[in-house]
Amino acid sequence: MSDDEVGEAQIADVPVTFDHSVVLLDVREDDEWQRGHAEGAQHIPMGDVPARIGEIDVDATLFVVCHAGGRSQRVAQYLARNGYEPINVAGGMLAWAGAGRPVITDGGSAGTV
Repeated sequence: MSDDEVGEAQIADVPVTFDHSVVLLDVREDDEWQRGHAEGAQHIPMGDVPARIGEIDVDATLFVVCHAGGRSQRVAQYLARNGYEPINVAGGMLAWAGAGRPVITDGGSAGTV
């Protein structure tokens, strides 16, 4: 693959739980995150990724998600050029919620996408 090519995962192929070895990087804006996100996801808004790239574990299996898949694709391409092997989540959080996966708020209650 070239530096700009990144893998893409359908929602069925994305884990439901995340830990130090598997990261779901949510690159949506703060207001989107606060409305609802996947439990255990790491939140770094798209515009903050270059400044905060050191917070992303280069050794983890890295899934990148946004609302529908466009912003995460661009972030994944950026990360790929910087030594990461990201996987873009096709359909984003819309697909996550559409698959019946839980969406929560920071307080732990049910969230929305």
